Amino acid sequence: MIKLFTLKQQKKDGDQKGSGGQQKKASAAQLRIQKDISELNLPKTCVTEFPDADDLLNFKLIMSPDEGFYRDGRFVFNFRVGSNYPHEPPKVKCATQVYHPNIDLEGNVCLNILREDWNPVLTINSIVYGLQFLFLEPNPEDPLNKEAADVLQSNRRQFEYNVKKAMRGGCVGETYFECCLLK
Repeated sequence: MIKLFTLKQQKKDGDQKGSGGQQKKASAAQLRIQKDISELNLPKTCVTEFPDADDLLNFKLIMSPDEGFYRDGRFVFNFRVGSNYPHEPPKVKCATQVYHPNIDLEGNVCLNILREDWNPVLTINSIVYGLQFLFLEPNPEDPLNKEAADVLQSNRRQFEYNVKKAMRGGCVGETYFECCLLK
């Protein structure tokens, strides 16, 4: 009887060593993000990058609008998916400094589905299309960059000039913007 117990213990110890210890289970957030990414249907103006292929919870979205004020620009968004996803929205920041009413100079994004209108049935795809819409139709009614929103509401032509100037790499007011045009 003792030998049987010893053999079972040796087998158990050997199995753990062979598999590198116990397997870590995927969290609910990891399972859901895997599903979201596998079902991702990106528009032709967007691509994703995963700096660490083993980490699906942190990735980049590169958006290159082909129409509107921001046509021919290249804008990078960092996505950080937390452990409470999908019950809480991912954190999304714009890494490209942009002259936009709904994106402040620190990269914070004002998109309702990233805040009060988030719902667990929404997906990464929903956020991508929301971001794309912000670049096609900036919303001056809910601004993070109040100065850009005021210009958009009062003088659309000046707003377009400011956007182009910022995208080429230049100053708008006191703020210098790096060039973000596609090469």
